[in-house]
Amino acid sequence: MTGSFYDNIAKKFGASGQQGQRSTEYPVGDPEKLFEQKVLELGRKETIALDAGCGSGGFTLRMAPHFQRIIGIDSSGERVTQARAEQQAQGIGNVQFERCVAEESGFAPATFEVVYSRRGPTPYREFHRILKAGGHILHIGIGEKDAWELKRIFGRGQGFWEWKTGALEQAEEQLRHAGFQVVYGQKFLYDEYYASYHDLDLFLQSVPIFEDFDSEQDRARLEAYAATSQTDKGIHLPRHRFVVVAVKS
Repeated sequence: MTGSFYDNIAKKFGASGQQGQRSTEYPVGDPEKLFEQKVLELGRKETIALDAGCGSGGFTLRMAPHFQRIIGIDSSGERVTQARAEQQAQGIGNVQFERCVAEESGFAPATFEVVYSRRGPTPYREFHRILKAGGHILHIGIGEKDAWELKRIFGRGQGFWEWKTGALEQAEEQLRHAGFQVVYGQKFLYDEYYASYHDLDLFLQSVPIFEDFDSEQDRARLEAYAATSQTDKGIHLPRHRFVVVAVKS
């Protein structure tokens, strides 16, 4: 996704993130909590980390007490501005937020012990260059089955028809080709239920499932999906994430 997309979302919704009232069920666990646990396991007072795609900075500010220093980068200037404002409000001094394209980070070789990306950019070769030997890369990504039926009805969407293999398997292959050893990989299928059509519509305005989502132009498609996905719990949206951890050899 482009920085301009996230600039627009940040201007529209502020730093509050995803919109829409919903409930979530995790049959095999919450991937976000697992990812956070994996990051915390690598936290040391002498460790310097990079957050690639830091967004409005909430996650990195939460991780800050566990690291010597964290640099958060994002291609969206609006989100970096929000992150800096929140950092100042919380009075956290060991974090630095910069507008930066991850593929051309500009950091010196072997700068970091840890690089993590939460549904953000994954230029694995660049991450390999800026990681120290024995350093870790952690990524939580979008699975190939994420919101699949919704994307099928729309005929487009994030990753639609792009994966030649499973998203986790593809990430693992790319990591190995970049010089990493994969030490952990797990898929997570879970379910979201939206309280109303309006809540699902609001959610889709705030996330990159459809970078070009338009409430009016896409109304017929979204109504068709909602009609076939309505349950007693709400409008069902199946989700898919994966978590992968690798070490620089």
